[in-house]
Amino acid sequence: MKSVTFFFALLVAANAFGQGKGYQFKLDLTRVVDDRVYVEVSTPKVSVEEITFYLPKIIPGTYAIADYGRYVQEFKAFDKSGKELVTEKTDVNGWKIKNAKKLSKITYWVDDIVDTKVDGAKIYPMAATDINDGKSFLINTSGFFGYLENMKNAPIKFDIIRPKQLYGSTGLVATDTGVPLAKLKKDNEPADNNKVVDRYSVENYDRLIDSPLLYAEPDTAIIRVANAEVLIGNYSPNHKITAKEIAGEVKEVLKAQAQFLGGKLPIDKYAFLFYFTDQPVNPYGALEHSYSSLYYMPETTIDKMKQQLRDFAAHEFFHIVTPLTIHSKEIHNFEFNEPKMSRHLWLYEGMTEYFAGSVQVKYGLITPDEYLNVIRSKMLTAANYRQDISFTDLSQYTLTQYGNQYGNVYQKGALIGMCLDIKLRKLSNGKYGVQNMIADLSKKYGKDRAFDDETLFDEIEKLTYPEIGNFLRTCVGGSEPLPFKEVFDDVGVDLTPEKPGKRFSTGFNSQALGVEEVEGVKRIKIANAAGLTAQGTSLGLKAGDVLVKANGKDLPNLGPELFLTLAQIRDNMNEGEDLSFTVLRKDSNDAYQPVELKAPIVKIDYMEKDILSFNANATPEQLATRKAWLTPQ
Repeated sequence: MKSVTFFFALLVAANAFGQGKGYQFKLDLTRVVDDRVYVEVSTPKVSVEEITFYLPKIIPGTYAIADYGRYVQEFKAFDKSGKELVTEKTDVNGWKIKNAKKLSKITYWVDDIVDTKVDGAKIYPMAATDINDGKSFLINTSGFFGYLENMKNAPIKFDIIRPKQLYGSTGLVATDTGVPLAKLKKDNEPADNNKVVDRYSVENYDRLIDSPLLYAEPDTAIIRVANAEVLIGNYSPNHKITAKEIAGEVKEVLKAQAQFLGGKLPIDKYAFLFYFTDQPVNPYGALEHSYSSLYYMPETTIDKMKQQLRDFAAHEFFHIVTPLTIHSKEIHNFEFNEPKMSRHLWLYEGMTEYFAGSVQVKYGLITPDEYLNVIRSKMLTAANYRQDISFTDLSQYTLTQYGNQYGNVYQKGALIGMCLDIKLRKLSNGKYGVQNMIADLSKKYGKDRAFDDETLFDEIEKLTYPEIGNFLRTCVGGSEPLPFKEVFDDVGVDLTPEKPGKRFSTGFNSQALGVEEVEGVKRIKIANAAGLTAQGTSLGLKAGDVLVKANGKDLPNLGPELFLTLAQIRDNMNEGEDLSFTVLRKDSNDAYQPVELKAPIVKIDYMEKDILSFNANATPEQLATRKAWLTPQ
């Protein structure tokens, strides 16, 4: 059942534009000029003299200002007879329309976000648009479609005109696909049988922005997961990776997730949209939606990204629970241009990240020892963030003073989930964990009922135990450290704060690195000699050296593939063998000259921190709680 609030808002919107008529968008992928696409919208009837048309300032799931209006050009508004109305740009995302009672149509052009440089913050590529005429179109709907103020709840239909050879992958179910444009010819448009139309319909603007699309040459795969059909849509410009290969890697983790969630999913269709690029990209990653997730990643082969694909897919797929079925009023009534952030990123992102790892160990996709390494990695990374702020403040003010702390939601946020799970298992003698807690919250709220941000901890305490309410208030709503020693003791895991160790090194740490442009190409360089390790000193690396080859092989210029390559070199090192680099070093005339460096591989000393290991002498009680934590119930 829809909430009363939703019905009231829909009724108000219907009254504002007469007979319930909504928006009718047309996005023409066959009309591309200088990486720009043409958009046209027939608008609802407006009952006020002036009204503002907006593109979003921010969208759910990104926690960063985007200002999509920066990429709109030639904005125009027209009455029914085609006469242009007076418009005024009010801010970066808004256009005020005068004499708005006569408004009938709006048109504008949208720039390719990935390839267009404009003032302001860079938009995450997984939330951006990418336009490759005739080849591929990454359609994050927030970059193409806008709304009239106070008319966000009006129903929306949209047509996508596309070249016949392209296919649209999306979590939406089209009302019609592949309709020849000649059959829909209007306004004296020339007939063209190579152009076809896909038609979609959604209930409101929120659903539209929650529904990305990927248009490219067909490369898809279908996985049946419990009661849901899961679509893999893929674009790989050099065909290095296929939808079938991706499906093969994520299939088992998706099936494990279905079991983890009780064997029935809250969706009937879901889409994984993979957009790979052969251009340098940083950052890269994925963005969740209620019925789909979109991945913007560097193009590589399946062998180089198997576990990363599983981790990404596991995380994003779990968002069908949070925030689809559990979310606050701030998420339920999201304000695209006057955003109010929820206090509970630990739930939306942190708990989701915890589940992504937990499901893999529970169903044998990774070993318990491998899982301890995952936890340890998050502990080490979380230690680099501020420890003096509460997680609820980090969440609520992530757009302002705590933006540089956002990455901790995937580190400490997941560790909060782990602590909750173990504490619940201990208190319930193994019978109740965070899986059960999330299931109970889903039953209490669901996708059409939002919780109150201020009272969530109280509601969770009512469902669980007073100790859980105290933990949430002090360690999530407050800044007390997470009780690692206590919870690890409960499951028979030993935590050693630090001990001396040895490891292989490529010769430098991240503090040593910078970027240098050489003959128009940006490459990695040694910027700070203080970041060299003993291995780097033995090689003879110097500040200013530009890295071009390692062990005789060309290094990628920049981006994730470079660091993946360096990590692979380190992981394959053997003591006594040689490590070599080719660097570009400036001579006395300030000209770059290639220099060959070589030295035996040696292990360097370092201090290991937060070492986790299973206690072989754990008590029966600890083993029982451990079993409840790490195995399916």
